[in-house]
Amino acid sequence: MKFVIVFAALIAASVAALLPGATQDAQAYIVSQQADIDPSGNYQYASQTSNGISAQAKGTLNQARSVDASPSYAVQGQYSYTGPDGQVYTINYIADEFGYRASGAHLPVAPQA
Repeated sequence: MKFVIVFAALIAASVAALLPGATQDAQAYIVSQQADIDPSGNYQYASQTSNGISAQAKGTLNQARSVDASPSYAVQGQYSYTGPDGQVYTINYIADEFGYRASGAHLPVAPQA
C-alpha cells in the first residue's frame, strides 16, 4: 500500500512539472558536469544546468598538524544563478579552518572594526 501511495505521488509530481505554466526551474536538467578526485583526497567539480545555475569548487585535503587532530578540507568555489529579477547573482566562497566566507556584489559588507 505504501508503495502505491509513493508511486502515485511521484507520478503526480512528474505530471505537474510538465503542465503549461510550470516554471523553468521545474524542468531544468544538467547541461554539463565534471568531477575529479585524486588519490590524495583533493577534488574539484563543475556543473551547469539548463536554467543557468552553475557551480564549481576545488577542495584541498589538509593533513592534521598533530596526532590528536583530524584532517580537514580547504574549499574554494563559486556558484551563480538567475534571480527573480532576471539578474545573474554570483557568490564566491572559501570554507576552511577559519570558517565559511562568502562574497558577492549583491551581498552586504561588514564595516571595518
